[in-house]
This record gives sequence, structure tokens and C-alpha cells, in this order.
Amino acid sequence: MTRLLPQSLFGQTVLILLAGLIVSHAAGSWIYTADREQAVRAVGGFATAQRIANLTRLVQDTPRDARQRIVAALSDQSFRVSLSAQPLPMPTVEDDDAVAATAIKEFLVEQLSLRAGPQPRVRASSTGGPPFGPWHMMGHGPMMRGFTGFAGFRDLQVTIPLADGQWLSFATALPAGGPAYSAQFLLSMGVMALIILVVSVWAVRRVTAPLASLATAAERLGQDVNAPALPETGTTETRQAARAFNEMQTRLRSLIENRTRLLAAISHDLRTPLTLLRLRAETVENAQERGKMLSTIAEMDSLIGTTLQFARDESATEPRQQTDLTALVQSVVGDMSGAGLPVRMPAAAPILYKCQPAALKRAVRNLLDNAVKYGKTGSAEIHVSPQAVEIDIDDNGPGIPEPELPRVLEPFYRLEESRSRETGGVGLGLAITQSIVQAHGGKLTLSNRPAGGLRASIVLPR
Repeated sequence: MTRLLPQSLFGQTVLILLAGLIVSHAAGSWIYTADREQAVRAVGGFATAQRIANLTRLVQDTPRDARQRIVAALSDQSFRVSLSAQPLPMPTVEDDDAVAATAIKEFLVEQLSLRAGPQPRVRASSTGGPPFGPWHMMGHGPMMRGFTGFAGFRDLQVTIPLADGQWLSFATALPAGGPAYSAQFLLSMGVMALIILVVSVWAVRRVTAPLASLATAAERLGQDVNAPALPETGTTETRQAARAFNEMQTRLRSLIENRTRLLAAISHDLRTPLTLLRLRAETVENAQERGKMLSTIAEMDSLIGTTLQFARDESATEPRQQTDLTALVQSVVGDMSGAGLPVRMPAAAPILYKCQPAALKRAVRNLLDNAVKYGKTGSAEIHVSPQAVEIDIDDNGPGIPEPELPRVLEPFYRLEESRSRETGGVGLGLAITQSIVQAHGGKLTLSNRPAGGLRASIVLPR
């Protein structure tokens, strides 16, 4: 279920706002329909009571011999009027609404001035609707005092005494409230929801955009420590985060520069005594001892130079440019093959990729050099997918023990057997290659092939 939910902060925030919007609209619609029914019945009940009062006055003022004709003319199927010498019986039923009956009775007594003498008889049957809503609160206001009770009934029977002893009876029913959701209502709710959604998406995008920029800047920093600083914009929290990020980047850049200067100083200071040692070693008469001493001095000088070059490569930045990776790898294979080394690469289609071509060429050359030194032969292949470009370098050597695979990528780490000082360098080749690949946002992995030999894979994201 969680896999279907958005993973970004923007998506989750919009989803929360959308869920709140749906819930609020659903609750608002329910309250609206409930109160609409109450309002329609309140207005209809008040109008019915007013009509009964007016018709009663009309019949009261009509001569006795003409009342039957007036009553017959006033009566129809939805509003029945009758005149009798005795009040019509009104049996009590379960759904009688005493509140509505009392409100209508008080209204008729006031309108017809029936304080003394026989009183009107009223029976109202309840609608069964929800007893709440704005109409109930409005009923307590000065303009609507006593109006609340008119909304509580559906069927109404009223018998009113006339001055000459006759009784005028009315029987009617309020009409239904009509459809709860009209087209106009649904359209207005939809337009309002759309406006709120658009404004919410714009506001959330405005708030979360600096966070997305911060994530992009962090990814860019992993590839280039000299990347441009992050603009300090947005809310207070995002400005503080951007400021802290820029300060961190400045400290990292300063740390790398200081390390490079330190290594350069150490290299300079060490090479001076190494030069003196080389001069003294050359004066040694024993040729065998002289050769060993010069070899050790040369190894120390190579170690210092390689270490300094590794530090400089990490701090240096080469401009990125659109490059054909297939042609780049083929050029390395061609140069090494032309030098007589057993390396090969099958034909492949061109693959354009924005990279640092000199650095990436060095990484491929380091892997092919290792394949030739420790695996006798080297084979390069390049594969492309919608997500990544993969460069595989295979050899036919003994491979590397599984526990040692992650460790050989560490600087200055060498295997004791096949990759010792006599057969290899100082242990920085794979570390330099990994640094170059990581600067491109990629990953370098080593694995033993089932058929034998080692595979080094450079995976670059597209």
C-alpha cells in the first residue's frame, strides 16, 4: 500500500491537502443538504400557516350561506379545506410533532386573535429529519423567533373555531425538498475545489522547491566540491539549511586544498633527502647493494609522487563535455593493443554521455592495466540501458577472494599474493578509479566471474 503513496515531500503534502479538501467538501455537502431540507420545510411551513390564517379570515368574513362555495373553491388534492359543525377528530399517532403543532397553534391564535374561547386544534406529523442546523440557531434571533417549529413537520391537520360556532378544517402536506445535489451545486463545489487545489499546489511547490534545490546541490557536491554555492532563498528554515550547506562546502574545499598543500610540502621535503641518498648510494662499490638501495629509493620516490598525484586528482576539476563513451573506451583499447598488450573490445554502437573524458579515460586504462598485469588478458564491453551506462572490464586471472573485494578499493591496500609490491604498484590505482567514477555519480564494483577471472564494472547513471 505504501508503494502507491508519493515518496516526495511535495507529493505527500499535496496528498494531505487533497484528502483534507475531500473530507471538508463531503462534510460541508452533508451539512448543506441537511440544513437545506430544514430550510425548505421551515419556509413552506410558515407559508402554509400564513395561508391558513388568511383563508380563515376570508371564510370568517363571508356570509354563512356562501361559505360552503368558498370552501369548495379553496380545496384541492394537496390542500383540503372543509367546514363542519363539530371539530374533526385528530387521533394521536407515534410520529406526532408536538413542537411544530404548538408553534403553529400559537401563530394562528396570535394572527386570528383567539385568546379567549375555543382554541384551534393542530396535529403535525414529524418528518424524521435531523434536528440540527443553522435554522435551529436562527430560530433564536429576533427576526425568526418561533420560526424553528415550522420546519419539524410534513403532514398537517388544523381545525379552527369560527365566531358562529362552525369549525374550519385544513389538511395538507409539505412538498418534498427536491434533489439534494443540483447541477449548479456540484459545479460550484467542483470549481471551488479546483481553485483551492491549484492554489495549494502552487503554495506547496513554492515552499518545497528550495528543499529540492538543496537535494540537487548535495548530489552535485558529491561529484564536484567546487560546484557553485546554493542560493539562500525560501523560508527561514530553508535559508538556514542552505547557509549551513554552503559553509560545509567551503570547509570541505578548504580541507582538500590544505591536504593537497600538506602533501606537496611533504613530497618536497622528502625528495630532498631522497636525492642525497641516491647520490650516496651511487658511490657504493658493491654493485648488488647499490642496486637494492637505488631500487628502494626509486620505490619511495614513486610512492610519494603517486600519493601527491592522487590528492591533486581528487581536488582537480575537469570541465564536462558530451563524449562518445564507446569511442573513448575503444581509443584506450587501441592504444594498449598497439603497444602489444593483449586487450580487446567488440564493436558497439556510439553512446553519448556528458563526462570528464580525460579522467574517465584514465579510469578505464587503470582497470585494463590491472586486467593485463594480474589476469594476463583484458576485455572491455559497454552496455546501455534507460537508467545507466555500464563498462565491464574482464580478465582471466585467479580473481580476488570474496572478503577482499571491498578492501582492494581502499588506498594503499594490496593483496599479499598476486598483487604484491613486486608485481604491482603502491595500491592507489583502484582508489583513483573509484574516485573518478564517484565524481561522475557512478559506482565501481568488483566481482569474480563464474567462468573464472575478475570483472570490474563502472556503472554511470544516465
